[in-house]
Amino acid sequence: MSQVKENNTVKVHYTGKLSDGQVFDSSEGKEPLEFTLGQGRLIPGFEKGLMDMKLNEKKTVTIAKEEAYGEVNQDLIQEVQKSELPQEITPEVGMGLVSKSSDGQEMNLQVIEVREESIVLDGNHPLAGKDLTFDLEVVEIKDTVVTE
Repeated sequence: MSQVKENNTVKVHYTGKLSDGQVFDSSEGKEPLEFTLGQGRLIPGFEKGLMDMKLNEKKTVTIAKEEAYGEVNQDLIQEVQKSELPQEITPEVGMGLVSKSSDGQEMNLQVIEVREESIVLDGNHPLAGKDLTFDLEVVEIKDTVVTE
């Protein structure tokens, strides 16, 4: 029976939960997630959790924040004057904003505090600083043909 190994393309059903049990993402009711291991498209702990799983095997893995989205980077939290925002925006806690740098790169930000004259924005991934738990089920394993 085949097992998941580096460079396999797999299809996986998953449910991702926070340590309090709150579900933050799931493939339930959707197509399974398909990707090739070793390409760095997913967090390292997710790929490591799948290694050596067999077809149709189910498993629950807990991924430490270091193997997920890392620690919260305080440098990505900044205060911005409300006067710098477009006039049509009324900031609220939890609101997502996109900032464009002078070189055209976009950064997703979340409003984490609204003050009298300013707002506090967080550029960290929403799951940074959190340990994650995933219920995994491997539904397909394909050997990836490597061509030179």
